[in-house]
Amino acid sequence: MLTDRPQSLDSALYFVATPIGTARDITLRALDILATADILAAEDTRNTRRLMDIHGIALNGRPLIAYHDHNGPAQRPRLIRALHEGKSVAYVSDAGTPLIADPGFALAREAIAKGLEVRTAPGASALLAALSVAGLPTDQFFFAGFLPTKSNARRNALATLLDVPGTLVFFESGKRIGKSLGNMCEVFGGDRQAAVCRELTKRFEEVRRGTLGDLAAEYDGASPKGEIVVLVGPAPERAADPGALDQALTAALQGEASLRDAVDQVAAALGLPRKAVYARALEMGRDTEKGKER
Repeated sequence: MLTDRPQSLDSALYFVATPIGTARDITLRALDILATADILAAEDTRNTRRLMDIHGIALNGRPLIAYHDHNGPAQRPRLIRALHEGKSVAYVSDAGTPLIADPGFALAREAIAKGLEVRTAPGASALLAALSVAGLPTDQFFFAGFLPTKSNARRNALATLLDVPGTLVFFESGKRIGKSLGNMCEVFGGDRQAAVCRELTKRFEEVRRGTLGDLAAEYDGASPKGEIVVLVGPAPERAADPGALDQALTAALQGEASLRDAVDQVAAALGLPRKAVYARALEMGRDTEKGKER
């Protein structure tokens, strides 16, 4: 237990990251805020009370308010009013970093819209923890949250991510993991590298890596317990068809679009790296100038 915590906090809405598993994965600043905030709001008050008990933090008569998707509209006015009165409010999600697939987003938006101070106490995040151990590229990634529960809607959602130039990250439940991986194989193909991270930082932590096809076969019909993060490696770069690329660039540049806009349009339409399309557009321009000189 810490004995040198600050006696009070500035009036602000504090978004406090909490552990995703191991209780010791919490920062000293997060403990300070939980110990001194005037009001605590939590997605799951039972988890928050348990965490506070582990770290020797007493409520001492302070309110601990449940704030989740179902009661958010009713609870926000109370929390916003407390901030207007100069009080400090700390919000924690069920686990991990608030606002990452979490109901705290609407609270943050309203506080910001009303000119109130919003601060963060960063810490554990299932998203970043999974990226750390998956062995997939991390220079660019796209967090897609939870996929739709129905297969057709899930396939449609995945199709919009087909050409994202980075690692894709999803949250998934054990009862849907097999079907979701199967849909990913249908949309992305079975050869893309992927990883399934389950129960990160907990006793039965597990990370499985392989192709989408291999992982889909492993989890077919399975319903593993615990929190799951699925990661899919970036789409392989497509080889450019020189004729199709030149034709598309010629058509785009004949309009009113600038060179930059034309390159962006063609790169998106053909699923090609922008750098390669831009280089070809410059080559075509130089060839045209040489033709004029002759």
